[in-house]
Amino acid sequence: MSSKLTFSAIQARQSPRHTVLSFAARASDLKQFATIDRVARDTSGHLSGFQRPQIASHIREIKDYLDQADSILPNPIVVAFTRGTKVGQGVGPNCTLEIDVTSGPPGLVVDGQQRLSALMQLEEKDFEVLVSAIVCEDEAELRRQFVLVNNTRPLPKSLIYELLPGVEGLPMRLSNRAFASALTARLNYTLNSSLFTQIYQHTNPAGRIKDTAIQRVIMNSLNDGIMREFLRQSSEERGTKQCFDLISEFYRAVGMVFPEAWDPRQTPRTSRLVHGAGIIAMGYVMEVLALLEGARTATQFARGLGCLVDRTAWTSGSWDFGNGDHRNWRAIQNVNRDIVTLAQHLINIVRADMRTRRSESAEHALEREVSVRVAAAS
Repeated sequence: MSSKLTFSAIQARQSPRHTVLSFAARASDLKQFATIDRVARDTSGHLSGFQRPQIASHIREIKDYLDQADSILPNPIVVAFTRGTKVGQGVGPNCTLEIDVTSGPPGLVVDGQQRLSALMQLEEKDFEVLVSAIVCEDEAELRRQFVLVNNTRPLPKSLIYELLPGVEGLPMRLSNRAFASALTARLNYTLNSSLFTQIYQHTNPAGRIKDTAIQRVIMNSLNDGIMREFLRQSSEERGTKQCFDLISEFYRAVGMVFPEAWDPRQTPRTSRLVHGAGIIAMGYVMEVLALLEGARTATQFARGLGCLVDRTAWTSGSWDFGNGDHRNWRAIQNVNRDIVTLAQHLINIVRADMRTRRSESAEHALEREVSVRVAAAS
């Protein structure tokens, strides 16, 4: 049996590709035509939905306010439709909007999910609110509108970044971030990755390493590092795999060289190695070993990281950055100044070790050459 809702609306002519409408609807109507599609991933890591988890305390505050006799809610709830709507033309901007709810709510909330959740909990009154409706061509366009609408609002950046890989037609700065976000998700949800389930994302709140820290490592390398070369010299698919393998192998080596500081029980509070500052600073070390020594495997990276053993303060002690700059291990914070200081300190140790090993290698080569000549002469 067909079930339809009809509203008097006002249409704003903004884009030839989209229909934008405003109308008033009661909470009971909203429940029939709008739903909240929360962001999640399935067992294979496939992303679905886009809304952040609900904030219970915020919803409770809104509900308590709406229960008052003189409460108002002037901000509209933004709902997007990709199906189930029919716009009837009227005079000027006036029109009608028919929503087919026969197969369930066809609309997805783009903005106002906490308000809608609070409205659904009202028991004694059917509150009427303003609704802004966007009729989109498909779900990809809906997701794009969600990102662009919320990018200038105080929505968690990590959620925006996690959604970016599924969005097209973005500004360049967001397109670059989209690659970093997609690679971060791949590292987090691929079984053979050394970072499997270790990265905190909205779809993996149990992770201990911030997704934005891993993305920063990738972005730094994309801007002027080894990953930039990978993507320039290979196809997109092969270059992306090389980037994935590089980071996975490097942090596998980090776990091998610093097993205590990398232990799964460690958190950013107990170990600066899994803290944003440590992750990003070590990313610069990865660049040095990859570019100057050609390290690609965990074994090769571990060989280059060996010189840092007993010269770090990831979980206790203090750092000696030289020139009287001594800092307790907890004093390292996730700010650019501390990240640069830590990265430069680690890189200096690694570079000095590289020079020593090269010098020793040259000496051994010379000794072997002399031995061969002596043997030949005798």
